[in-house]
Amino acid sequence: MAYQGFAQEYLGMPAVPGSGGSCSACLSQQLEFITPFQLYFNPDLIFRKFQIWRLITNFLFFGPLGFSFFFNMIFLYRYCRMLEEGSFRGRTADFVFMFLFGGFLMTLFGLFASLFFLGQAFTIMLVYVWSRRNPYIRMNFFGLLNFQAPFLPWVLMGFSLLLGNSIIIDLLGIAVGHIYYFLEDVFPNQPGGKKLLLTPGFLKMVFDTPEEDPNYNPLPEDHPENQPRDQDQNQQQHPQ
Repeated sequence: MAYQGFAQEYLGMPAVPGSGGSCSACLSQQLEFITPFQLYFNPDLIFRKFQIWRLITNFLFFGPLGFSFFFNMIFLYRYCRMLEEGSFRGRTADFVFMFLFGGFLMTLFGLFASLFFLGQAFTIMLVYVWSRRNPYIRMNFFGLLNFQAPFLPWVLMGFSLLLGNSIIIDLLGIAVGHIYYFLEDVFPNQPGGKKLLLTPGFLKMVFDTPEEDPNYNPLPEDHPENQPRDQDQNQQQHPQ
């Protein structure tokens, strides 16, 4: 029963790979199929040895099984799903574009800051975007703190600091999340502003269901009133 519940949750994860990929990466590392040295961000190996997969795998690794891993997994899964089912509902291509835009900025920063794994920054970015789009929701953190949703990324950063972790990754996630939120939600609504983040057409072709053409005029025989009724069809199949 426990296995079935876990499988159901895994299959119910958002359509865009996130926590599912992270679980797979961690499981493979625990079973010693791969090592963190094969996953971490290394510009030299990427551009000289053409190990392109490192551009993706460094976002999927959250360390060995432990409190920090499960904490990040819960937040990644929860807020990825809430965004996809909320403000990105029916806009999967825009959701994927947010992933690509955020990943590009983090990778660009990682080139200069010697950061090896960016998964936690990616999670904080998702949390930041969700929190700014839901500013009036009341949050409770471990039953200790009550606050409005926009403070959640900063609470998580403070919690990371208490655990003795570097807050550079958290600050990177907050910064990238704010850049996306400003360009997508704030600047277009300002006087003289316009939408700068335009989802490429090929992403819409791949991920979004094409809308029905309102000018489409079906052939006369395709109109419902011209379709034979079931009774007429039965009489044709079984003549008296």
